[in-house]
Amino acid sequence: MTATRDGASYEVAVRAESALGEGPTWDPVTGRLLWIDILNSRLNGYDPATGRRTLRRTDQHVGAVKPRAGGGLVLNLRDGIGLLDPDDTFRWLRHEPVPGRRGNDAAVAPDGALWAGTMRYDEATGGGTLARVTGDGTTELVLDDVTVSNGTGWSPDGRRMYYIDTPTRRIDVFDHDADTGRVTGRRPLAEVEDGAGFPDGLTVDAEGCVWVALWDGAAVRRYTPSGALDRVIELPVPRVTACAFGGPGLTDLYITTARVGLDPAPPLAGSLLVVPGAGEGVAQPAFAG
Repeated sequence: MTATRDGASYEVAVRAESALGEGPTWDPVTGRLLWIDILNSRLNGYDPATGRRTLRRTDQHVGAVKPRAGGGLVLNLRDGIGLLDPDDTFRWLRHEPVPGRRGNDAAVAPDGALWAGTMRYDEATGGGTLARVTGDGTTELVLDDVTVSNGTGWSPDGRRMYYIDTPTRRIDVFDHDADTGRVTGRRPLAEVEDGAGFPDGLTVDAEGCVWVALWDGAAVRRYTPSGALDRVIELPVPRVTACAFGGPGLTDLYITTARVGLDPAPPLAGSLLVVPGAGEGVAQPAFAG
C-alpha cells in the first residue's frame, strides 16, 4: 500500500500488462470488477473477495463492457454493439462497421440506455461519434463531431450528464432529461491545464463530484459539481485511463492504466489499481437490452 499526495493509499488489485486497460465497471450481481484491454481484445473480471480473475477474448477490439439487466454483457466493439448472453453466446445488437473506426468508452444512463462512443484509429479530428442505444437496438446519434469519445456519467439525481472528448482537455456538462434521455445546454465544467495530462474516463460519486483519470497525467482528479478541483490522487504510472467505484459498499476506487507507447514502461503500467475507502460511489444501472 502506497500513500498518494492527498493522503489516500493505492494498492495493486491485479498486476497486469494491459496494453490499453480501460472501462472499469462494478457488477453488483456477481460481485466482480469488469474491465477491458482494448488493443488485446480482452474482457477481464476480478472478484476482490476471493482474488479470482477471469479472462475472455473477443474477436475484435472492445472499447467497453457493461452488465445487462437480464444477465450477460453488452460490448462496445470495433464494428458496433454486441451482446454476450448468460450462456456466453454472442450476437450483434447493432452491426455498423466503419473502416478505420472503433468503439471506445461507453456508459449506461439512468434509464438503461447505453451511451456508446467511437473514435478513428488515427484519432482524426471529428472522426468519432457519441450515440444513445436503447435495449432494442434503436440508436440515436447525439454527437457527430467527436475526436476521442471518452468518459460519460450522470449526476446522482440524473439531471446532469458529464462528458469528455479527450483532445479538448475539457470535462463538459449537459442538462439531461431523464424522461426522454435527451441532453441540451453543453458547457464546460472544468478544463485540464497544459502539462497535467488529458482527461480520459470518469465516474461520479454520491456527492455529485466527478472523478477524472488523466492520460499522461499520472493521476485521478476529483472536481466538485461547480467545477472546482478538490482532490488529486497521484499514481505511479503516467497513462491513467479510467476509474469506477466498486466493492460491497461502493467505497473503493478502481483505476485502470495503460502501457501502450511507453518505452520503457513503468512496472505497474497496465495494472488494475485500487484506492480503498476513497469515497462513496453510486450504483450503476445495467443495460436494458
